Amino acid sequence: MTRFKRPLIIATLMFAAVLIYAATKPDVFHVERSISIKAAPETIYPFVSDLHRFALWSPYEKLDPQMQRRLSGAPSGKGAIYEWEGNNQVGRGRMEITAANPPTGVTLQLDFFSPVQAHNLAEFKLRPQAQYTTVTWSMSGPAPYLSKLMTLFFSMDEMVGSQFEEGLRNLKTRAEQSPASQI
Repeated sequence: MTRFKRPLIIATLMFAAVLIYAATKPDVFHVERSISIKAAPETIYPFVSDLHRFALWSPYEKLDPQMQRRLSGAPSGKGAIYEWEGNNQVGRGRMEITAANPPTGVTLQLDFFSPVQAHNLAEFKLRPQAQYTTVTWSMSGPAPYLSKLMTLFFSMDEMVGSQFEEGLRNLKTRAEQSPASQI
């Protein structure tokens, strides 16, 4: 029995070390990506402030073609609400525009109810630079212990960041094809 005692103690200590290390991770997370779009902020802004147009460029829309969507509240801008329910990839959630500053930005309260529960803040910032606009999409929120533990094995920045990159590329295509993009 002593021959198994040492490996068991070592495994227990290693497991405890992983749990302790996870506890030292930050209490909040932040993911951010940017892209340069050859269009004025006024051309891009409607794509991020009108949730009816979200399906035109969002990378999440194609994860579940059968996803159920419900739009309510204001038609666009502050108070616009988008709720969804779909497969395990998209889950169930709700987003509401809580601040709209035409044409420089939009802030959304982003709530996920399943498969995991999370309450985050998402932002779109539009900064003009000559004939281009830099669009930054970010998400931040609390990182509870389970989230900290998961980040030891999966990079939230890489997972969410790659989706943001895809969405921003889609947004760029849509905005640059818009007749209003001609400056």
